[in-house]
Amino acid sequence: ESKRKTAFGSVGRRIPYRILHVINQDGESLGNMHRAEALKLMDQHDLKLVLLQENAEPPVYRLMTGQQIHEEQLRRAEKKKASPKPGVVQKELSFSSAIAKNDLETKTKQIAQWIEKKYHVKVTIREAK
Repeated sequence: ESKRKTAFGSVGRRIPYRILHVINQDGESLGNMHRAEALKLMDQHDLKLVLLQENAEPPVYRLMTGQQIHEEQLRRAEKKKASPKPGVVQKELSFSSAIAKNDLETKTKQIAQWIEKKYHVKVTIREAK
């Protein structure tokens, strides 16, 4: 089994299952139905079928508008971005003791951003020649 997660989006007409559990765009269950019936419903209401749970029995699909799909993709991207990364990220910054004031302020802001992102920061100050 591949570890790569498929992108969230419309599955179009490529549905490998005969029987599906379908949920309408308002989140109400329409029950189990045959693939052809679900496709007909999709065409009648000008919606798209989206796979929600593949490992359920039968697999769960939801009828969604393009706007709902887009919003869900944004929500998932935001959630993924907010989730902690495995391992600890360490950032390193080094500068001379003769650094100009504005350069020091810029690097200080960068360090503050890294700390906000929960990175470990290592600062090295070299002696000016």
